[in-house]
Amino acid sequence: MRDDDSFNPFECPAVKAPLNDDWAARREAAEATRQLIGNLVSTTCDAATLRAVAEAVRQQAALLNQEPVLLGRRAFEEHEDGRHGTINRIAYELNPLDGKSNPISPPFTTWIEGDVTHGRATLGWQYEGPPNTVHGGFVCALFDQFLGIAQSMTGQPGVTGTLTARLNRPTPLCTELHLIARVKQVVGRKNFISGEIWANGVMTASCECLFIHVSRERFRQLQLGG
Repeated sequence: MRDDDSFNPFECPAVKAPLNDDWAARREAAEATRQLIGNLVSTTCDAATLRAVAEAVRQQAALLNQEPVLLGRRAFEEHEDGRHGTINRIAYELNPLDGKSNPISPPFTTWIEGDVTHGRATLGWQYEGPPNTVHGGFVCALFDQFLGIAQSMTGQPGVTGTLTARLNRPTPLCTELHLIARVKQVVGRKNFISGEIWANGVMTASCECLFIHVSRERFRQLQLGG
């Protein structure tokens, strides 16, 4: 199945269906791996059981290593005449913060309604910093990804210049977080975006971010390593 450039992952809260069965299977493997990671940081298994798990994981890693690998989204886009989809589709699957096929990403969904960007995310025990609380580094990472999506409302998306986060209260683990973002202003190539994280009706963190617009041509050069 071939993809096209009309793919828009942010038009509604629903998770988009995978492009083909390969991506569907990759999502299944990613979800199983997320469960493994979550269980690994909370289990009370003895050393023998953990070593048995480690050996089983090594065997599965070796199985995946038997096939050629693709390094980077650009490589996926160009592989086998584009059967993996467009860059937008591939990013939706492989992004480390919200990729549906990336096992290190938490469950994280983002959508845009009018002039407001919304998000939902839940972070488990593998993201713990202070007791029962999301690590501050992951709070900032959520903001970077989420506000980066929100800047698409400017029509001139770019790369992160500065990110200033205020952690007002502990952001709880294993709790659905609600995120909102708005465009504050656009000055030339500079996009100023603000955002908030809410949990159980309380704002736990806020952020101001500056993004610098990069042209499509320059972005392609960066993808090619130029």
